[in-house]
Amino acid sequence: MADVRLPLRALVPFSAGSVGMGIWVTVPGIFLLYFLTDVLAVPPHVAGLALLLPNIADIVVHPWVGRFSDTSLAGAGHRRRLMAVGCAVTIAFVALFAVPSDLHGTAAATWVALALVAGNLLYSLYQVSYLATPADLGIGYHERTRLMGYRNVVITVSVLLAGVAAPLVAGDDPGVGDYTSMALLLGTVMLVALLVGITGVARLNRAAPGTPAAPGRRSGLLVALRDRQFRALTASYLTVAITMNLVLAAMPYFAEYELGRASLTTVLIAAFMAPAVLTTPLWVLVARRLGKQRSLLVAQSAFVAGSLVLSLGAAAGLPLVIAAVAVQGVAFAAMQLMPLSMVPDVIAAGPAGTAGAGSYTGVWTAAEATGGALGPYAYSACLAIGGFVASSAGEHTVQSSGAVAAVRYGFTLVPAVLMTIAIVLQRRYTLDRRVRTTAPRAEAHEKTAG
Repeated sequence: MADVRLPLRALVPFSAGSVGMGIWVTVPGIFLLYFLTDVLAVPPHVAGLALLLPNIADIVVHPWVGRFSDTSLAGAGHRRRLMAVGCAVTIAFVALFAVPSDLHGTAAATWVALALVAGNLLYSLYQVSYLATPADLGIGYHERTRLMGYRNVVITVSVLLAGVAAPLVAGDDPGVGDYTSMALLLGTVMLVALLVGITGVARLNRAAPGTPAAPGRRSGLLVALRDRQFRALTASYLTVAITMNLVLAAMPYFAEYELGRASLTTVLIAAFMAPAVLTTPLWVLVARRLGKQRSLLVAQSAFVAGSLVLSLGAAAGLPLVIAAVAVQGVAFAAMQLMPLSMVPDVIAAGPAGTAGAGSYTGVWTAAEATGGALGPYAYSACLAIGGFVASSAGEHTVQSSGAVAAVRYGFTLVPAVLMTIAIVLQRRYTLDRRVRTTAPRAEAHEKTAG
């Protein structure tokens, strides 16, 4: 296992699958709440529920999808069948923004919620099996970090490009039709990327096959929840996911109502994602020296510092705001890379091994889905408390001072508090030091670049 080094011909197409995943996570995550409140005239508390409630079903479904994925591995020797079905998520992606012109308010929110239910289910079929792949492979501690480093660079680039391209394609002061055109274009890119990702999984399975899962040797549905290390890691990651989804959903509001220009949304997204892309390879090197957990704790602390600077709002000046967002982006790179490369370590050390990888990733992606739901909902609650007034496309509502304060502090102080909680939870995870010190000596000499 120590000598196995994954080839680029497998790493590149596997990582390319993350382009499609990044589009699904990014575009709804950043723009859907804003689309509801400022295009479809949905009140903030209703918009928040429209994004929260569909994810409740999703949270329940994910562990079962993980179970089905393990069953597929044991029976067919791979997990790619569920991934193929999951590619239909592109249809639901387009439906999210293709709201009939006669729907507004609660009716429009219902349409979006139903599309989100279907999309989350289909996405889980792809995501759970995709993220189980590193645990299926016959590779060690550092090679898992290298694999997820490639994947994280690609998904962060896709998040950056999607976050920048979506508002550009939709245009200035867009209506529903503009958002639909944007969804059709990005949905096509998503489908192609997801299909390429399936070929990458196949190549990785051939390049570094792990121990085959014997038929009938599958873990219980909740085996992951009995793993103390996994519970600690997941609890921290859940809090991080809530924080990051809140921040992404809040960016358009912070740009328009705090900084005074909606067009600065693109600038903030670029300032956040570009440093994340550039520093991911550096975080791979840092993890080799410090270990994954210590690197993660450093990144989480840096994120808190950036949030406190941003709490100064427009008074800090645009250069300092952009610099603080860039610090958060650097931290974001580690907060994506480290936990995802730690999950296979937990699985490998667990009682079920590869046979239970789907159950673990099912619970993990359920936590990620929970974060995706609670983040925007928490921010919508901040807006509602502040008295934020929803509007339709083309309307420009002047918000009260309380609403503007909710926009600012919901984007800054609330994430700072949440990330501090994540740090406390992360310190309960103790496996990393043990796994790192027992990693094969030969892995220490592996190169980090392809």
